[in-house]
Amino acid sequence: MRKANWLLLVLVVVLSMFLAACSGGDDTTEEDTGTDTQQGSEGDSTNEEGNDGKVLRVVSTSEIPSLDPAQATDSVSIQYTDSLYEGLYRLKTGGEIVSGIANEDETVISEDGLTYTFKLREDAKWSNGEPVTANDFVYAWRRAITPETASVYGEYLMSGAIKNATEIYAGELEPTELGVTAEDDYTLKVELVKPVPYFESFVAFPTFLPLNQAFVEEQGENFAIELDNLLFNGPFVLTEWDNAAGWKLERNDQYWDKDNVDLDGINVKVVKETGTAVSLYEKGEIDRVGLSGEFVDQKKTSPDYYSLSEATVFWLKFNQGSSTKGEYMQNENFRRAIAQGFDKEAFINIVYGNDSIPADYFVPSDFVQNPETGEDFRAKYGNIISYDLETAQSAWEKAKQELGFEEVSLVFLSGDSDVGKAITEFFKSELEKNLEGLTIELQNVPWSEQLEIMDAQEYELAFSGWGPDYKDAISFIDLWETGGANNDIGYSNDEYDALVKSVKNELALKPVERFEAMQEAEKIMLDEAGIGPVMQRKTSVLSKNYVTGMEQLNPFGPSYSYKYVGIEK
Repeated sequence: MRKANWLLLVLVVVLSMFLAACSGGDDTTEEDTGTDTQQGSEGDSTNEEGNDGKVLRVVSTSEIPSLDPAQATDSVSIQYTDSLYEGLYRLKTGGEIVSGIANEDETVISEDGLTYTFKLREDAKWSNGEPVTANDFVYAWRRAITPETASVYGEYLMSGAIKNATEIYAGELEPTELGVTAEDDYTLKVELVKPVPYFESFVAFPTFLPLNQAFVEEQGENFAIELDNLLFNGPFVLTEWDNAAGWKLERNDQYWDKDNVDLDGINVKVVKETGTAVSLYEKGEIDRVGLSGEFVDQKKTSPDYYSLSEATVFWLKFNQGSSTKGEYMQNENFRRAIAQGFDKEAFINIVYGNDSIPADYFVPSDFVQNPETGEDFRAKYGNIISYDLETAQSAWEKAKQELGFEEVSLVFLSGDSDVGKAITEFFKSELEKNLEGLTIELQNVPWSEQLEIMDAQEYELAFSGWGPDYKDAISFIDLWETGGANNDIGYSNDEYDALVKSVKNELALKPVERFEAMQEAEKIMLDEAGIGPVMQRKTSVLSKNYVTGMEQLNPFGPSYSYKYVGIEK
Protein backbone atom coordinates (compact mmCIF):
# COMPACT_ATOMS: atom_id res chain seq x y z
CA MET A 1 0.00 0.00 0.00
CA ARG A 2 2.71 2.40 0.43
CA LYS A 3 0.20 5.03 0.24
CA ALA A 4 2.66 5.59 2.54
CA ASN A 5 5.78 7.15 2.03
CA TRP A 6 4.93 9.11 -0.67
CA LEU A 7 6.72 12.18 -0.71
CA LEU A 8 8.65 10.09 -2.88
CA LEU A 9 9.74 11.60 -6.03
CA VAL A 10 13.18 12.12 -6.81
CA LEU A 11 14.02 15.22 -4.94
CA VAL A 12 16.38 14.60 -2.32
CA VAL A 13 14.05 15.07 0.30
CA VAL A 14 12.83 12.03 2.00
CA LEU A 15 9.61 10.61 1.91
CA SER A 16 7.47 11.91 4.30
CA MET A 17 4.43 9.92 4.84
CA PHE A 18 4.88 6.82 2.95
CA LEU A 19 2.15 4.66 4.15
CA ALA A 20 4.14 1.94 2.51
CA ALA A 21 2.76 0.27 -0.66
CA CYS A 22 3.17 3.61 -0.91
CA SER A 23 1.18 6.19 -2.50
CA GLY A 24 3.24 9.11 -3.27
CA GLY A 25 3.60 12.76 -3.21
CA ASP A 26 6.29 14.64 -4.97
CA ASP A 27 9.67 14.54 -3.30
CA THR A 28 12.18 12.05 -2.16
CA THR A 29 15.63 11.75 -1.11
CA GLU A 30 18.72 9.80 -1.04
CA GLU A 31 19.07 8.50 2.38
CA ASP A 32 15.51 7.75 2.84
CA THR A 33 15.11 6.45 -0.46
CA GLY A 34 18.48 5.21 -0.16
CA THR A 35 21.22 5.49 -2.45
CA ASP A 36 24.22 3.82 -3.12
CA THR A 37 26.86 2.55 -5.15
CA GLN A 38 29.98 0.81 -5.73
CA GLN A 39 32.54 2.89 -7.45
CA GLY A 40 33.09 6.44 -7.54
CA SER A 41 35.12 9.00 -6.02
CA GLU A 42 38.77 9.09 -5.60
CA GLY A 43 38.07 10.79 -2.29
CA ASP A 44 39.50 8.81 0.59
CA SER A 45 38.21 10.75 3.54
CA THR A 46 38.52 8.76 6.71
CA ASN A 47 35.29 7.45 8.05
CA GLU A 48 33.67 8.50 11.31
CA GLU A 49 35.44 11.62 12.32
CA GLY A 50 38.93 10.60 11.43
CA ASN A 51 39.04 6.99 12.58
CA ASP A 52 39.10 3.96 10.34
CA GLY A 53 35.96 2.31 11.67
CA LYS A 54 33.50 0.90 9.19
CA VAL A 55 30.82 3.51 9.82
CA LEU A 56 28.46 4.47 7.02
CA ARG A 57 27.71 8.20 7.07
CA VAL A 58 24.50 9.32 5.40
CA VAL A 59 21.95 12.13 5.56
CA SER A 60 18.19 12.20 5.96
CA THR A 61 15.89 15.08 5.13
CA SER A 62 13.36 13.81 7.63
CA GLU A 63 13.23 12.56 11.20
CA ILE A 64 12.17 8.98 11.97
CA PRO A 65 8.38 9.20 12.45
CA SER A 66 8.17 5.91 14.37
CA LEU A 67 10.28 2.94 15.44
CA ASP A 68 7.20 1.02 16.54
CA PRO A 69 6.88 -1.68 13.83
CA ALA A 70 3.09 -1.48 14.00
CA GLN A 71 3.22 2.24 13.16
CA ALA A 72 5.96 2.19 10.49
CA THR A 73 4.35 3.50 7.32
CA ASP A 74 6.93 5.86 5.83
CA SER A 75 10.21 5.10 4.10
CA VAL A 76 12.41 6.35 6.92
CA SER A 77 10.65 4.31 9.60
CA ILE A 78 10.67 1.25 7.36
CA GLN A 79 14.39 1.65 6.65
CA TYR A 80 15.40 1.75 10.30
CA THR A 81 12.94 -0.78 11.71
CA ASP A 82 14.47 -3.17 9.17
CA SER A 83 17.93 -2.33 10.53
CA LEU A 84 17.02 -2.59 14.21
CA TYR A 85 14.63 -5.56 14.19
CA GLU A 86 14.41 -8.89 12.41
CA GLY A 87 11.34 -10.91 11.44
CA LEU A 88 10.79 -14.33 9.91
CA TYR A 89 12.40 -13.13 6.67
CA ARG A 90 14.38 -10.10 5.57
CA LEU A 91 15.57 -8.62 2.28
CA LYS A 92 19.07 -9.00 0.96
CA THR A 93 20.64 -6.48 -1.42
CA GLY A 94 18.42 -5.99 -4.47
CA GLY A 95 15.32 -7.40 -2.78
CA GLU A 96 16.21 -11.09 -2.49
CA ILE A 97 14.11 -12.67 0.28
CA VAL A 98 16.25 -14.58 2.77
CA SER A 99 15.67 -16.31 6.07
CA GLY A 100 15.70 -14.22 9.24
CA ILE A 101 14.40 -15.73 12.49
CA ALA A 102 12.69 -18.53 10.53
CA ASN A 103 14.76 -21.61 9.71
CA GLU A 104 13.86 -21.60 6.05
CA ASP A 105 14.65 -25.28 5.44
CA GLU A 106 12.23 -26.32 8.17
CA THR A 107 9.23 -24.23 7.12
CA VAL A 108 6.21 -26.43 6.32
CA ILE A 109 3.40 -25.23 4.04
CA SER A 110 0.15 -27.19 3.83
CA GLU A 111 -0.96 -28.51 0.44
CA ASP A 112 -3.83 -26.06 0.28
CA GLY A 113 -1.48 -23.15 1.03
CA LEU A 114 -3.51 -22.10 4.07
CA THR A 115 -1.18 -23.08 6.92
CA TYR A 116 2.46 -22.14 7.43
CA THR A 117 4.46 -23.71 10.24
CA PHE A 118 7.73 -21.94 10.96
CA LYS A 119 10.59 -23.37 13.01
CA LEU A 120 12.48 -20.49 14.59
CA ARG A 121 16.20 -20.37 15.18
CA GLU A 122 17.03 -20.81 18.84
CA ASP A 123 20.08 -18.53 18.88
CA ALA A 124 18.16 -15.29 18.16
CA LYS A 125 18.18 -12.85 21.09
CA TRP A 126 16.89 -9.46 22.07
CA SER A 127 19.46 -6.80 22.88
CA ASN A 128 18.81 -7.42 26.59
CA GLY A 129 19.91 -11.05 26.14
CA GLU A 130 16.45 -12.63 26.25
CA PRO A 131 15.57 -15.20 23.55
CA VAL A 132 13.32 -14.32 20.61
CA THR A 133 10.40 -16.75 20.74
CA ALA A 134 7.27 -17.63 18.81
CA ASN A 135 5.20 -15.71 21.35
CA ASP A 136 7.04 -12.51 20.35
CA PHE A 137 5.51 -12.88 16.89
CA VAL A 138 2.07 -13.83 18.21
CA TYR A 139 2.02 -10.82 20.53
CA ALA A 140 3.23 -8.36 17.87
CA TRP A 141 0.79 -9.53 15.19
CA ARG A 142 -2.17 -9.47 17.58
CA ARG A 143 -1.15 -6.00 18.72
CA ALA A 144 -0.96 -4.76 15.12
CA ILE A 145 -4.48 -5.92 14.23
CA THR A 146 -6.05 -4.61 17.46
CA PRO A 147 -8.18 -1.58 16.50
CA GLU A 148 -6.87 0.45 19.46
CA THR A 149 -3.32 0.19 18.09
CA ALA A 150 -4.50 2.03 14.96
CA SER A 151 -1.90 0.32 12.77
CA VAL A 152 -2.52 1.31 9.16
CA TYR A 153 -0.69 -1.69 7.83
CA GLY A 154 -2.05 -4.12 10.39
CA GLU A 155 -5.49 -3.82 8.88
CA TYR A 156 -4.32 -3.36 5.29
CA LEU A 157 -2.02 -6.38 5.20
CA MET A 158 -3.74 -8.83 7.53
CA SER A 159 -7.43 -8.40 6.71
CA GLY A 160 -8.58 -10.93 4.16
CA ALA A 161 -5.28 -12.78 4.46
CA ILE A 162 -4.73 -14.04 8.03
CA LYS A 163 -7.55 -15.98 9.67
CA ASN A 164 -9.99 -13.81 11.66
CA ALA A 165 -8.05 -10.57 11.05
CA THR A 166 -11.00 -8.87 9.34
CA GLU A 167 -13.36 -9.75 12.17
CA ILE A 168 -10.88 -8.66 14.86
CA TYR A 169 -10.33 -5.28 13.25
CA ALA A 170 -14.10 -4.83 13.01
CA GLY A 171 -14.40 -5.52 16.73
CA GLU A 172 -16.32 -8.76 16.21
CA LEU A 173 -13.64 -11.06 17.65
CA GLU A 174 -10.88 -10.74 20.22
CA PRO A 175 -7.22 -10.43 19.07
CA THR A 176 -6.55 -13.84 20.65
CA GLU A 177 -8.60 -15.34 17.78
CA LEU A 178 -6.04 -14.24 15.15
CA GLY A 179 -4.77 -17.17 13.12
CA VAL A 180 -1.27 -17.13 14.60
CA THR A 181 -0.22 -19.55 17.33
CA ALA A 182 2.92 -20.38 19.31
CA GLU A 183 2.97 -24.19 19.25
CA ASP A 184 6.03 -24.03 21.50
CA ASP A 185 8.83 -21.50 22.10
CA TYR A 186 10.30 -22.04 18.64
CA THR A 187 7.35 -23.17 16.50
CA LEU A 188 4.99 -20.59 14.98
CA LYS A 189 1.82 -21.59 13.11
CA VAL A 190 0.04 -19.13 10.81
CA GLU A 191 -3.40 -19.85 9.36
CA LEU A 192 -4.60 -17.98 6.29
CA VAL A 193 -8.07 -17.26 4.92
CA LYS A 194 -6.85 -18.01 1.41
CA PRO A 195 -3.50 -18.81 -0.19
CA VAL A 196 -1.13 -15.83 -0.40
CA PRO A 197 1.45 -16.67 -3.11
CA TYR A 198 3.75 -13.84 -2.02
CA PHE A 199 3.53 -14.67 1.70
CA GLU A 200 7.30 -14.80 2.34
CA SER A 201 7.87 -11.27 1.00
CA PHE A 202 4.63 -10.24 2.70
CA VAL A 203 5.86 -11.14 6.21
CA ALA A 204 9.21 -9.44 5.62
CA PHE A 205 7.33 -6.16 6.06
CA PRO A 206 7.80 -4.27 9.41
CA THR A 207 4.22 -4.92 10.54
CA PHE A 208 5.17 -8.58 11.02
CA LEU A 209 8.28 -7.96 13.13
CA PRO A 210 8.32 -9.55 16.62
CA LEU A 211 8.05 -7.62 19.89
CA ASN A 212 9.06 -8.63 23.41
CA GLN A 213 5.70 -8.56 25.23
CA ALA A 214 7.04 -7.96 28.74
CA PHE A 215 9.21 -5.06 27.58
CA VAL A 216 6.52 -3.37 25.47
CA GLU A 217 3.91 -3.65 28.21
CA GLU A 218 6.35 -2.29 30.77
CA GLN A 219 6.89 0.80 28.58
CA GLY A 220 3.17 1.28 28.01
CA GLU A 221 2.31 4.30 25.88
CA ASN A 222 5.99 5.36 25.98
CA PHE A 223 7.10 2.37 23.91
CA ALA A 224 9.36 3.46 21.04
CA ILE A 225 9.07 7.14 21.95
CA GLU A 226 12.68 7.52 23.13
CA LEU A 227 15.88 5.49 23.08
CA ASP A 228 15.31 3.99 26.54
CA ASN A 229 11.89 2.72 25.46
CA LEU A 230 13.27 0.47 22.71
CA LEU A 231 14.53 -3.11 22.51
CA PHE A 232 16.14 -4.60 19.40
CA ASN A 233 16.77 -7.99 17.83
CA GLY A 234 18.22 -6.95 14.46
CA PRO A 235 21.72 -6.43 13.07
CA PHE A 236 22.05 -2.98 14.68
CA VAL A 237 21.08 -1.20 17.89
CA LEU A 238 20.29 2.49 18.22
CA THR A 239 22.78 4.29 20.48
CA GLU A 240 21.87 7.95 19.92
CA TRP A 241 18.58 9.45 18.77
CA ASP A 242 17.96 13.16 18.36
CA ASN A 243 15.31 13.36 15.66
CA ALA A 244 16.03 17.00 14.90
CA ALA A 245 19.77 16.45 14.43
CA GLY A 246 20.26 12.78 13.59
CA TRP A 247 20.90 9.34 15.06
CA LYS A 248 23.56 6.65 15.37
CA LEU A 249 23.42 2.88 15.07
CA GLU A 250 26.03 0.32 16.13
CA ARG A 251 26.39 -3.36 15.31
CA ASN A 252 24.34 -5.50 17.70
CA ASP A 253 26.64 -7.86 19.61
CA GLN A 254 23.60 -9.96 20.60
CA TYR A 255 22.55 -10.51 16.97
CA TRP A 256 22.70 -14.18 15.96
CA ASP A 257 24.41 -13.38 12.63
CA LYS A 258 26.68 -10.55 13.82
CA ASP A 259 29.73 -12.11 12.15
CA ASN A 260 28.14 -11.40 8.76
CA VAL A 261 27.43 -7.74 9.50
CA ASP A 262 30.29 -5.71 8.01
CA LEU A 263 29.45 -2.23 9.27
CA ASP A 264 30.49 -1.15 12.74
CA GLY A 265 27.72 1.43 12.62
CA ILE A 266 25.65 3.99 10.73
CA ASN A 267 25.67 7.73 11.45
CA VAL A 268 22.77 9.79 10.13
CA LYS A 269 22.59 13.57 9.98
CA VAL A 270 19.32 15.38 9.32
CA VAL A 271 20.00 17.76 6.44
CA LYS A 272 17.02 19.29 4.67
CA GLU A 273 18.79 21.21 1.89
CA THR A 274 20.21 19.30 -1.07
CA GLY A 275 22.96 21.86 -1.59
CA THR A 276 24.13 21.49 2.01
CA ALA A 277 24.15 17.70 1.71
CA VAL A 278 26.15 17.82 -1.52
CA SER A 279 28.64 20.15 0.15
CA LEU A 280 29.07 17.68 3.03
CA TYR A 281 29.68 14.91 0.51
CA GLU A 282 32.31 16.92 -1.34
CA LYS A 283 34.07 17.70 1.95
CA GLY A 284 34.23 13.97 2.71
CA GLU A 285 31.91 14.22 5.73
CA ILE A 286 29.28 11.84 4.35
CA ASP A 287 29.58 8.80 2.10
CA ARG A 288 26.57 9.17 -0.13
CA VAL A 289 24.00 11.75 -1.16
CA GLY A 290 20.87 11.91 -3.28
CA LEU A 291 20.60 14.40 -6.12
CA SER A 292 17.81 16.28 -7.83
CA GLY A 293 17.27 19.12 -10.27
CA GLU A 294 20.36 21.17 -11.07
CA PHE A 295 22.61 18.85 -9.05
CA VAL A 296 21.82 15.95 -11.39
CA ASP A 297 23.03 17.97 -14.37
CA GLN A 298 26.12 19.13 -12.48
CA LYS A 299 27.18 15.69 -11.29
CA LYS A 300 26.20 13.37 -14.16
CA THR A 301 29.79 13.11 -15.38
CA SER A 302 31.23 12.38 -11.94
CA PRO A 303 32.66 8.87 -11.45
CA ASP A 304 30.63 8.84 -8.21
CA TYR A 305 27.31 9.32 -10.02
CA TYR A 306 24.74 6.50 -10.15
CA SER A 307 21.21 6.24 -11.44
CA LEU A 308 19.27 3.60 -9.51
CA SER A 309 16.11 1.95 -10.81
CA GLU A 310 12.96 1.77 -8.70
CA ALA A 311 9.63 -0.03 -8.81
CA THR A 312 7.80 3.24 -8.18
CA VAL A 313 5.38 4.58 -10.76
CA PHE A 314 3.72 8.02 -10.88
CA TRP A 315 0.52 8.95 -12.63
CA LEU A 316 -2.27 11.48 -13.04
CA LYS A 317 -5.36 10.64 -11.03
CA PHE A 318 -8.74 11.36 -12.60
CA ASN A 319 -11.52 11.56 -10.01
CA GLN A 320 -14.33 9.62 -11.67
CA GLY A 321 -16.30 8.76 -8.56
CA SER A 322 -17.62 12.10 -7.36
CA SER A 323 -20.82 13.53 -8.82
CA THR A 324 -19.58 17.05 -8.10
CA LYS A 325 -15.85 16.74 -8.77
CA GLY A 326 -15.96 13.98 -11.38
CA GLU A 327 -18.45 15.36 -13.88
CA TYR A 328 -15.95 15.60 -16.74
CA MET A 329 -13.63 12.82 -15.59
CA GLN A 330 -16.40 10.25 -15.98
CA ASN A 331 -16.08 10.70 -19.75
CA GLU A 332 -13.48 8.35 -21.29
CA ASN A 333 -12.53 10.70 -24.14
CA PHE A 334 -11.99 13.53 -21.66
CA ARG A 335 -9.64 11.35 -19.61
CA ARG A 336 -7.85 10.03 -22.68
CA ALA A 337 -7.18 13.52 -23.99
CA ILE A 338 -5.40 14.42 -20.76
CA ALA A 339 -3.64 11.04 -20.38
CA GLN A 340 -2.16 11.20 -23.88
CA GLY A 341 -1.89 14.95 -24.25
CA PHE A 342 1.45 15.64 -22.55
CA ASP A 343 5.08 14.83 -23.38
CA LYS A 344 6.33 12.48 -20.66
CA GLU A 345 9.98 12.78 -21.65
CA ALA A 346 9.75 16.56 -21.48
CA PHE A 347 8.13 16.30 -18.05
CA ILE A 348 11.04 14.26 -16.68
CA ASN A 349 13.64 16.54 -18.24
CA ILE A 350 12.06 19.74 -17.00
CA VAL A 351 10.91 18.71 -13.53
CA TYR A 352 13.48 16.11 -12.48
CA GLY A 353 16.36 16.30 -14.90
CA ASN A 354 17.35 12.68 -14.27
CA ASP A 355 17.08 9.23 -15.88
CA SER A 356 13.52 8.40 -14.82
CA ILE A 357 11.60 6.49 -17.49
CA PRO A 358 8.39 7.62 -19.23
CA ALA A 359 5.68 5.16 -18.17
CA ASP A 360 2.74 4.02 -20.28
CA TYR A 361 1.67 1.51 -17.62
CA PHE A 362 1.09 1.27 -13.88
CA VAL A 363 2.74 -2.07 -13.05
CA PRO A 364 6.47 -1.24 -13.21
CA SER A 365 9.00 -2.87 -15.48
CA ASP A 366 11.72 -5.13 -14.02
CA PHE A 367 9.59 -5.88 -10.97
CA VAL A 368 7.89 -9.27 -11.44
CA GLN A 369 8.24 -11.99 -14.07
CA ASN A 370 6.03 -14.70 -15.58
CA PRO A 371 6.63 -17.76 -13.36
CA GLU A 372 6.77 -20.06 -16.38
CA THR A 373 8.63 -18.11 -19.07
CA GLY A 374 10.55 -15.63 -16.93
CA GLU A 375 9.31 -12.77 -19.12
CA ASP A 376 8.84 -9.39 -17.47
CA PHE A 377 5.29 -8.27 -16.67
CA ARG A 378 5.63 -5.63 -19.38
CA ALA A 379 6.54 -8.15 -22.11
CA LYS A 380 2.95 -9.01 -23.10
CA TYR A 381 1.43 -5.56 -23.60
CA GLY A 382 4.41 -3.26 -23.22
CA ASN A 383 3.38 0.39 -23.40
CA ILE A 384 -0.39 0.78 -23.30
CA ILE A 385 -1.21 4.49 -23.10
CA SER A 386 1.54 6.62 -24.67
CA TYR A 387 1.96 10.29 -25.42
CA ASP A 388 0.11 10.81 -28.71
CA LEU A 389 -0.92 14.38 -29.39
CA GLU A 390 -3.05 13.56 -32.45
CA THR A 391 -5.04 10.92 -30.54
CA ALA A 392 -5.35 13.24 -27.53
CA GLN A 393 -6.69 16.16 -29.57
CA SER A 394 -9.14 13.91 -31.43
CA ALA A 395 -10.42 12.55 -28.09
CA TRP A 396 -10.67 16.13 -26.79
CA GLU A 397 -12.94 17.17 -29.65
CA LYS A 398 -15.13 14.11 -29.06
CA ALA A 399 -15.32 14.94 -25.35
CA LYS A 400 -16.44 18.48 -26.19
CA GLN A 401 -19.26 17.13 -28.30
CA GLU A 402 -20.28 14.46 -25.80
CA LEU A 403 -20.21 16.79 -22.79
CA GLY A 404 -21.30 19.96 -24.56
CA PHE A 405 -18.51 22.40 -23.69
CA GLU A 406 -16.04 24.62 -25.53
CA GLU A 407 -14.10 25.76 -22.48
CA VAL A 408 -13.52 24.03 -19.16
CA SER A 409 -11.48 24.71 -16.02
CA LEU A 410 -9.91 21.97 -13.87
CA VAL A 411 -8.15 22.21 -10.51
CA PHE A 412 -4.81 20.32 -10.43
CA LEU A 413 -3.79 18.98 -7.00
CA SER A 414 -0.16 18.32 -6.05
CA GLY A 415 2.38 18.93 -3.27
CA ASP A 416 3.65 22.29 -2.07
CA SER A 417 7.38 21.54 -2.33
CA ASP A 418 9.49 23.04 -5.09
CA VAL A 419 9.03 19.83 -7.05
CA GLY A 420 5.29 19.77 -6.41
CA LYS A 421 4.96 23.28 -7.75
CA ALA A 422 7.10 22.46 -10.78
CA ILE A 423 4.85 19.48 -11.52
CA THR A 424 1.64 21.51 -11.57
CA GLU A 425 3.24 24.31 -13.57
CA PHE A 426 4.44 21.85 -16.22
CA PHE A 427 1.01 20.28 -16.66
CA LYS A 428 -0.73 23.66 -16.72
CA SER A 429 1.55 24.83 -19.53
CA GLU A 430 1.53 21.55 -21.48
CA LEU A 431 -2.18 20.73 -21.28
CA GLU A 432 -3.43 24.27 -21.88
CA LYS A 433 -1.18 24.44 -24.95
CA ASN A 434 -2.26 21.07 -26.37
CA LEU A 435 -5.98 20.96 -25.47
CA GLU A 436 -7.82 24.05 -26.73
CA GLY A 437 -10.30 25.50 -24.28
CA LEU A 438 -8.74 23.91 -21.17
CA THR A 439 -7.70 26.03 -18.19
CA ILE A 440 -5.75 24.49 -15.28
CA GLU A 441 -5.95 26.05 -11.82
CA LEU A 442 -3.18 25.02 -9.41
CA GLN A 443 -3.71 23.64 -5.90
CA ASN A 444 -0.41 23.01 -4.10
CA VAL A 445 -0.77 21.73 -0.53
CA PRO A 446 1.33 19.79 2.02
CA TRP A 447 1.41 16.06 1.36
CA SER A 448 -0.68 15.20 4.41
CA GLU A 449 -3.39 17.57 3.21
CA GLN A 450 -3.17 16.23 -0.34
CA LEU A 451 -3.67 12.74 1.02
CA GLU A 452 -6.77 13.82 2.93
CA ILE A 453 -8.21 15.55 -0.14
CA MET A 454 -7.64 12.51 -2.34
CA ASP A 455 -9.04 10.10 0.27
CA ALA A 456 -12.18 12.24 0.47
CA GLN A 457 -12.32 12.41 -3.35
CA GLU A 458 -12.57 16.18 -3.19
CA TYR A 459 -10.36 16.81 -6.20
CA GLU A 460 -10.55 16.70 -9.99
CA LEU A 461 -7.01 16.05 -11.23
CA ALA A 462 -4.04 15.05 -9.07
CA PHE A 463 -0.46 13.86 -9.30
CA SER A 464 0.42 10.82 -7.22
CA GLY A 465 2.15 7.47 -7.37
CA TRP A 466 2.69 4.06 -5.83
CA GLY A 467 5.52 1.83 -4.70
CA PRO A 468 4.98 -1.83 -3.68
CA ASP A 469 5.08 -3.26 -0.16
CA TYR A 470 5.79 -6.79 -1.33
CA LYS A 471 6.98 -8.49 -4.49
CA ASP A 472 3.77 -9.15 -6.39
CA ALA A 473 1.88 -7.27 -9.10
CA ILE A 474 -1.31 -7.43 -7.04
CA SER A 475 0.20 -4.64 -4.92
CA PHE A 476 -0.64 -2.41 -7.92
CA ILE A 477 -3.53 -4.28 -9.52
CA ASP A 478 -5.89 -4.22 -6.54
CA LEU A 479 -5.59 -0.44 -6.24
CA TRP A 480 -8.47 0.07 -8.64
CA GLU A 481 -10.91 -2.58 -7.44
CA THR A 482 -14.40 -1.12 -7.01
CA GLY A 483 -14.77 0.14 -3.46
CA GLY A 484 -11.14 -0.72 -2.63
CA ALA A 485 -9.49 1.10 0.27
CA ASN A 486 -6.98 2.78 -2.06
CA ASN A 487 -9.33 3.43 -4.98
CA ASP A 488 -9.63 7.17 -4.47
CA ILE A 489 -10.30 7.78 -8.18
CA GLY A 490 -13.68 6.03 -8.14
CA TYR A 491 -12.78 3.73 -11.04
CA SER A 492 -15.15 0.80 -11.49
CA ASN A 493 -15.25 -1.98 -14.08
CA ASP A 494 -17.00 -5.34 -13.56
CA GLU A 495 -14.55 -7.26 -15.75
CA TYR A 496 -11.59 -5.74 -13.92
CA ASP A 497 -13.16 -6.59 -10.55
CA ALA A 498 -13.76 -10.19 -11.62
CA LEU A 499 -10.12 -10.61 -12.62
CA VAL A 500 -8.88 -9.15 -9.32
CA LYS A 501 -11.22 -11.44 -7.39
CA SER A 502 -9.99 -14.50 -9.28
CA VAL A 503 -6.35 -13.51 -8.71
CA LYS A 504 -6.98 -13.36 -4.97
CA ASN A 505 -9.00 -16.56 -4.80
CA GLU A 506 -9.31 -19.43 -7.30
CA LEU A 507 -6.12 -18.56 -9.20
CA ALA A 508 -4.01 -18.18 -6.05
CA LEU A 509 -2.36 -21.58 -6.58
CA LYS A 510 -2.20 -21.30 -10.39
CA PRO A 511 0.77 -18.95 -10.79
CA VAL A 512 0.82 -18.61 -14.59
CA GLU A 513 -2.92 -18.05 -14.98
CA ARG A 514 -2.83 -15.66 -12.05
CA PHE A 515 0.01 -13.66 -13.60
CA GLU A 516 -1.75 -13.43 -16.96
CA ALA A 517 -5.02 -12.38 -15.31
CA MET A 518 -3.22 -9.42 -13.75
CA GLN A 519 -1.76 -8.46 -17.12
CA GLU A 520 -5.27 -8.49 -18.59
CA ALA A 521 -6.63 -6.40 -15.72
CA GLU A 522 -3.99 -3.69 -16.21
CA LYS A 523 -4.82 -3.49 -19.93
CA ILE A 524 -8.56 -3.17 -19.27
CA MET A 525 -8.04 -0.28 -16.90
CA LEU A 526 -5.60 1.61 -19.12
CA ASP A 527 -7.63 0.99 -22.30
CA GLU A 528 -10.30 3.08 -20.55
CA ALA A 529 -7.72 5.72 -19.56
CA GLY A 530 -8.58 5.13 -15.92
CA ILE A 531 -5.40 7.00 -14.96
CA GLY A 532 -2.71 8.85 -16.88
CA PRO A 533 0.67 7.12 -16.33
CA VAL A 534 3.61 9.53 -16.23
CA MET A 535 6.90 7.94 -15.21
CA GLN A 536 8.76 5.14 -13.45
CA ARG A 537 11.21 6.82 -11.14
CA LYS A 538 14.94 6.49 -10.92
CA THR A 539 17.02 7.93 -8.11
CA SER A 540 20.24 9.82 -8.79
CA VAL A 541 23.01 9.60 -6.19
CA LEU A 542 26.66 10.21 -5.50
CA SER A 543 28.44 7.46 -3.55
CA LYS A 544 32.01 6.91 -2.42
CA ASN A 545 33.81 4.01 -4.06
CA TYR A 546 34.46 2.25 -0.74
CA VAL A 547 30.71 1.74 -0.06
CA THR A 548 29.50 -1.71 -1.11
CA GLY A 549 26.15 -3.50 -1.01
CA MET A 550 24.11 -0.49 -2.05
CA GLU A 551 24.38 -0.91 -5.78
CA GLN A 552 20.63 -1.35 -6.10
CA LEU A 553 17.48 -0.10 -4.46
CA ASN A 554 15.24 -2.83 -3.10
CA PRO A 555 12.11 -3.15 -5.25
CA PHE A 556 9.92 -3.13 -2.14
CA GLY A 557 10.25 -2.70 1.62
CA PRO A 558 13.32 -0.82 2.93
CA SER A 559 15.27 1.04 0.27
CA TYR A 560 18.51 -0.61 1.39
CA SER A 561 19.43 -3.67 3.41
CA TYR A 562 22.06 -2.23 5.75
CA LYS A 563 22.91 -5.66 7.15
CA TYR A 564 24.66 -6.38 3.84
CA VAL A 565 26.30 -2.98 3.30
CA GLY A 566 30.06 -2.73 3.73
CA ILE A 567 32.96 -0.28 3.85
CA GLU A 568 36.01 -1.48 1.94
CA LYS A 569 39.12 0.69 2.14
